[in-house]
Amino acid sequence: MTELDTGDAAARETGTEAGRHAHASRRNFMRKVFFASGATAVATMGGAGAWAALADDTTDATASAVPSGAPSGGPGGGAGGPGNMTITEDFFGLTTDGKRIDDLFTIHSTGVDTAPVITAANAFLAGLTDDQKTSTQFTVHSTEWRMWSNVDSYERQGVSLADLTDTQKALGTALLKAALSADGLETTEKIRKINQAAGEAIGNTNSFNEDAYYWTVMGTPSDSEPWGFQFDGHHLVVNYFVLGDQVVMSPCFWGSEPTSMEIDGETVTVCHEEVVAGLAFINSLTTAQQAVAIESSTKSNESMKAGAFSDNAVQEYTGLRGNALDAAQKTKLLGIVEAFVGRAKADAAKVRMAEVRKHLDDTYVTWAGGTGDDDAFYVRVHSPVVWVEVDCQAPGPLAGAYGAQQGDGATQKHVHSVIRTPNGNDYGRELLRQHYLTSPHHR
Repeated sequence: MTELDTGDAAARETGTEAGRHAHASRRNFMRKVFFASGATAVATMGGAGAWAALADDTTDATASAVPSGAPSGGPGGGAGGPGNMTITEDFFGLTTDGKRIDDLFTIHSTGVDTAPVITAANAFLAGLTDDQKTSTQFTVHSTEWRMWSNVDSYERQGVSLADLTDTQKALGTALLKAALSADGLETTEKIRKINQAAGEAIGNTNSFNEDAYYWTVMGTPSDSEPWGFQFDGHHLVVNYFVLGDQVVMSPCFWGSEPTSMEIDGETVTVCHEEVVAGLAFINSLTTAQQAVAIESSTKSNESMKAGAFSDNAVQEYTGLRGNALDAAQKTKLLGIVEAFVGRAKADAAKVRMAEVRKHLDDTYVTWAGGTGDDDAFYVRVHSPVVWVEVDCQAPGPLAGAYGAQQGDGATQKHVHSVIRTPNGNDYGRELLRQHYLTSPHHR
């Protein structure tokens, strides 16, 4: 999603009472717009529980008046509001032609140990005040799942790190630690650290800091009922769904501007693995293969197709198909996906990668931009079960932190990336649907 410094001071007053009121008003407006046409998606899940959740969320969504303004929107990467009309659509999921492939995702035992994340989530909720919990916890069906954005000025729901005590922050960190691998946790911490340092470098820590990240919890942590959480802020979004021992960690957005920065005498680098993996793959191809994979030798300022508010994007397969690769090239292709999947705990990542490998021959890779070590590029990995985009963007509002200017060309210093689950299973939605259709106590 393109990040432009709009100069909208009101939208950036996240630390003031006025900013918090604008936050709630704008957010509830968006949820109201969503529900105006979004009832069908929940109702068609089946089961009394789905209808009850719909009633709860509809009441909540229409509780406040429509504000005078709303975030601007745009196509493709997913701008932060109703200007992108996908926000008014029922959830359907990414597809190649507007039709989902059936039977890709089923409820079954995976052997993933979800007990630690359940325990950590319960401890986090228990550590909140009643008011904080009311602001943070939604039903598992809630459209709040879909109300995320990577943009700094986007008004978020839930409880922010800035509103938590040190003890509460530690409980949140413990939840991330229970859900993510060491690399995943380190990545989230580095993104926040650079966001703070870059904000200091340009003199705008009101907008860019390490505490402007928000927690929401969907449902009640359980070893048998569906639930999940979202951690949402600038350049960092983690959606984590749990049903029994099944985990769906998508959509997840990882990015940074800049991607490397000197902080307190130490060079902090983030979002490097996906760049290295992408270049390793494209440079493993023959000239003939590159001719198929590379759709353009130039890189636009923004190429992302399925960022925020693009849950229902329709994108045909393009580029080089996996069945045209040799074994070594397939390994490098998997390396791009592993850079993202590996941010989950090892057992969950293993299950996810097995799912990806099953469809490797039907996986397509599309490239735009250069292939040199420092070249800006865009790569999309697209199969029936996984969607990954790595997008080197033009300098944005933090350009001054690394000597660049908005309007300069795309650069590896500003990276956006996303991983999704096509064909209806982002946010675990397909598993949730099956749960409510098949569980006896929901019939």
